[in-house]
Parts: sequence; structure tokens; C-alpha cells
Amino acid sequence: MQRYFIDPGQIDGDAVVLLGEDARHLSTVMRAKAGDEFIACDGSGRECLAEIVNIEGGRVEARVLRARASEAEMSWRVEVAQSLPKGDKLETVIQKGTEAGASAFLPFISKRTVVQYDARKEAKRLDRWRKIAKEAAEQAHRGIVPDIGEVASWKALLARFGAYDRVLLCYEEEGRRGAGLKPELEAFAGRLREDAGAASRPSLLVVVGPEGGFDEDEARQAEAAGAVCVGLGKRILRTETAALVALAAIGYESGEMGEARHV
Repeated sequence: MQRYFIDPGQIDGDAVVLLGEDARHLSTVMRAKAGDEFIACDGSGRECLAEIVNIEGGRVEARVLRARASEAEMSWRVEVAQSLPKGDKLETVIQKGTEAGASAFLPFISKRTVVQYDARKEAKRLDRWRKIAKEAAEQAHRGIVPDIGEVASWKALLARFGAYDRVLLCYEEEGRRGAGLKPELEAFAGRLREDAGAASRPSLLVVVGPEGGFDEDEARQAEAAGAVCVGLGKRILRTETAALVALAAIGYESGEMGEARHV
């Protein structure tokens, strides 16, 4: 069944309206007609099963049959900070990371970033990244569309670390020394069990370097800002692979792959 993310204002009581590209896709590409059903998500975790009542003038009008909270989100809020990689690799990270459950993506520039950052082109790229996140969220039956932040400097990213319960910097030198992600996730989950009454959703930031990784100075700066350096195994991963491996490990530890172990 088709799913569309819409602005909350497009849901008014038991009435739902699709506009623009979403309306065109449902009416023209999918050839929907009155009586057909689709799912509308307001982007905040609420989704509605809706039945089409009228299609006219680039507008699809429907009525809500059933509303519920989305059950597709991870119990931990996980954001990915990705140093800008070459080519379209960030598009892969956003698409697959959205499918894997990431709540947001924060592109940034670090010392070994080889991409020539051009602020004049960023608005167009940002629009494309957000469109990819929206389409991936619809395909994966997510309850939210991950936010895509504007490209930040390394210094600006470090300043954000304090907003998270845990910051994990993916650093291959730790992998070579056998200091992996697993013990950090187990320790984090253990603290959550001890603080089971906490009202807020636990938050993690996964920080991934560019093709050349992070240098030692950056790793130490990250630690000074509150991050923990972790390895993702003994193999060297491509930059577009690292975040996906980390998301899969976090999903497993948070109970994503079966009955929830940690809440």
C-alpha cells in the first residue's frame, strides 16, 4: 500500500488531502481512484489509513478510516554524523541509513575530507538529500522522515556532542586494538536498565569520517568533547558502509531484531 509523508495541516479531523507531487504520483502513476486506500504520515510518528473520496485538479481528498502511532521507529534515537564523502556516497548513506532506522543525518567537513565544499551548491544538494530521505522513509514504512542538517564544520560538530546521551566516533585504530562497539553498547544499555524510569528517549550520535578516516588529533578532540572512540571490527570499511554497520549493531542491542531487551 502506498505511503506518503504530508504536513500535519493536511490532516484535519477525519479529512486528509494530498497535494503536489504526492497527489500526482497517487492519481497518475498509481492510477488510484475513489474508494482506493493509502497511508498518510504526518512526520511526527502518527499515521492514518485513508480512503480516497475525490481526485480533482491535482488534489486527492480522502477520509481517515483508522489512525495510530507508528511502530516502526527504533527505541533509541540514533543520528549519523557523516563527513562528506566523494561522489554520491552520502546519498547511499542517507537512503540505507533511513531504512536502518537513523533519525537524522549531519554532514560535516573534517581534515581528510576531499570534497570541495561549495556553499552555493549546497541548497540544491540538501533538497536532493531530503527527497531521498523522504522516499526511503516511505519505502521502509517509517513514522518520521529523518532530518538532514546543513553541512557543518568539525568545530561546530564537536560543540553539539553534549546534546546526546552517547557519542560514538568510528575510528579504525580502535578496531585494530580490539576496542569495539559491542562493549560500549552493552554498557549504555545497562545504564538504561538502571534508569528505567527515564521519560526521554535515549539518544546516540554515530560519527563517521571520510574516505581517509580521522587522524589522531581529531580522535583526541572528539574524546575531549565527550565522544568514545570505537572500532567496527578488524576490517577497514568504506565510509559509506561504516554507518550502516553501526546502525545494525545498535538496532540489535536495542532490541530491534526481536523482543525488546532494553527500554
